[in-house]
Amino acid sequence: MDENQLIEMLEEIRNGSTDPNDAVRVLRRLPFADIGQAKIDHHRQLRTGQPEAIYGPGKTINQCVSIVRELLENGSGPVVLSRATPDQIEAVTGAHKGALVEASSVIWRPAEHRHEKIVIASAGTADLPVAEESAAILRAYGIQPIHLSDIGVAGLHRFLAELDNLIDADIVITVAGMEGALATAVGGVTAAPVIAVPTSVGYGAGLNGVTALLAMHAACAAGITVVGIDNGFGAAMATIRILDMRRNK
Repeated sequence: MDENQLIEMLEEIRNGSTDPNDAVRVLRRLPFADIGQAKIDHHRQLRTGQPEAIYGPGKTINQCVSIVRELLENGSGPVVLSRATPDQIEAVTGAHKGALVEASSVIWRPAEHRHEKIVIASAGTADLPVAEESAAILRAYGIQPIHLSDIGVAGLHRFLAELDNLIDADIVITVAGMEGALATAVGGVTAAPVIAVPTSVGYGAGLNGVTALLAMHAACAAGITVVGIDNGFGAAMATIRILDMRRNK
């Protein structure tokens, strides 16, 4: 339940079109619903503006199906299953119709289209899975991001060719492994907030993304925000939080 739905229900109680007992039955699922194998946080959208998402790894097929059902039947806003396996995707899309499948993300009830310009800049082709995760989550929340692929600074001419898109963006998500230099380059050419995602792409001294993570934290371009290694989901949700704060002012 989101804030608008709660206000609408309270108005309906006041004008007599909703019975208070019916409202109580709805509110019993706040702050969470215990479905046995999980406690679904229906209060999260009221607190943060975004509903709970489902992280696929470690969950059984039946758990994924049950959690999606609870969110669809008793929640509001987008329902997102991230990092899903092919078996999980097959099960949840068979059980719950109307799903959009994007790479390893499954989305139901996407939000209405928004018009902010969000750019995802990824350094290399190997970074695409993380960039695609960010893009899928943004689309669940109504954003159609512009994806600038393969513009890592080792080929600086490719980066410079996209300056107009970077400068005009409302927010830029940078996705890079190796030494993670793309985040600094982007942060030095645009006034937009830059959310940097280090990836686990790279050879020995890349340390499975640790080198890129530390380099992004040490970037000389001021004000870059850094999320965890391979956390495309987190970068997208940070973007949505920033946009929602702007819109709600």
